[in-house]
Amino acid sequence: MTDTASNGAIVKHDRHEDLPPPKSEVGIYGWMYHNLLYPWYNAVLTLIGGTIAVLATWSILDYVVFGAVWTGEGREACLTPDGALIHACWVFVDARFSQFMYGFYPVEERWRVDFSFLLLILAAIPLFLKNEWMERKIGLGVAVAATLLTLIYGVGPALVTAFMMFAPYALTYNKLGALLPRSDDNAFIGFGWRAGVVVVGGVAGYFLGLGAVGENEAASIGWIAAFMAFGLVALNRATVKAWISFLLIFIYPFAAFFLWVGDGYGLEYVETARWGGLFLTLVVAGTGIAASLPIGIVFALGRRSDMPAVRTVSIAFIELWRGVPLITVLFMSSVMLPLFLPEGVNFDKLLRALIGVGLFSAAYMAEVVRGGLQAIPKGQYEAAASMGLGYWQMMRLIILPQALKMVIPGIVNTFIGLFKDTTLVLIIGLFDLLGIVQAATTDPKWLGMAVEGYFFTAFVFWIFCFGMSRYSMYIERKLHTGHKRR
Repeated sequence: MTDTASNGAIVKHDRHEDLPPPKSEVGIYGWMYHNLLYPWYNAVLTLIGGTIAVLATWSILDYVVFGAVWTGEGREACLTPDGALIHACWVFVDARFSQFMYGFYPVEERWRVDFSFLLLILAAIPLFLKNEWMERKIGLGVAVAATLLTLIYGVGPALVTAFMMFAPYALTYNKLGALLPRSDDNAFIGFGWRAGVVVVGGVAGYFLGLGAVGENEAASIGWIAAFMAFGLVALNRATVKAWISFLLIFIYPFAAFFLWVGDGYGLEYVETARWGGLFLTLVVAGTGIAASLPIGIVFALGRRSDMPAVRTVSIAFIELWRGVPLITVLFMSSVMLPLFLPEGVNFDKLLRALIGVGLFSAAYMAEVVRGGLQAIPKGQYEAAASMGLGYWQMMRLIILPQALKMVIPGIVNTFIGLFKDTTLVLIIGLFDLLGIVQAATTDPKWLGMAVEGYFFTAFVFWIFCFGMSRYSMYIERKLHTGHKRR
């Protein structure tokens, strides 16, 4: 390297290549040095903490895995010659696993539960595919594979799967969309026109079902036809994913309900009192989650409404349900509510619990959503109004998408809390996963197995809660709601 001095002379400088940083400053060693080993008292604390962690980890692994009993015929397989228990006895969980999953659901009918959840997973798979994959007909390949897979349950389940999987593609076919007026054409599509299509579709489906099957089945077919007619006028020319979401929200619950309860289509009737285990936990949590978000959004908008009556009703609803514990809500729905009904009028205990859980969670969800609405700058409302958008168009297209994106952590946090609160249904005689485990530990044949049962329950709850947490983080990163990776 050369440089010019003030007198015009050329001065040469020798430049050496940059040397690498010391090993103690970079990499894993550098991190350990600065965080665990420097200064000296950090090294001492690291040694003490590491020793305690290793001993605790080894003790847990020895109790749960290495020294545990995994196979056997009964409690006796886990006992020493002097009658003491040998570490963890997973024979108990293995022997009662089916009961932990299904409760007292009839063994020969449990395929209906398995098929319903398999159908939910298979029908939801296209929602996670990229749009370009859908355009390459990979979604149709998934539909074919799902239909063939469910043939193991019989022709009827395979037909149900085929309907759920292929209907979105048939309903979004270009020629079908051309037959219907566009949804944004106010001259042809109004509330009355849509309502008429829905009513005609529902009535036609009912009478067609009445002639083909029975009265109970015809009612369900009528409801499904009504919802399909509603989808045709509301989701005209929508995407495949939009139709899949519509079917999962409005059609799948009917299919799952009739699968679980039966009493029609050749299925044996199974009363809800026999439901239990993880199956009941998922039913209560899933119903509460699916109901709380839309209801919470409505009441969040109502609380911010300029109409005094709507705002008062919304505030009263939110404060009433947030002011009482969930255990009180369940107790009132199960014990007190029947006292206020006319003589001879009653409805299912599980249904009462589902309504209570859904409304209770909706009140908390309303406040989470309201926080997101209040975080939206006033300029967004003014810009939407300046474009001539009405209130519902502004909320649907501008405000709510931004608000919901901002409160994803709060929404998922409410869902996780609701999932764990499902254990409270035991107080009204419904045996969810925790309840069925507690009942199993009182069996004289399995006394002393409470630790194994509670550990299994905690592990199952952790899997679902951790899964929801990680999925929410994926959604946040996908929507760019955060500033750093966690």
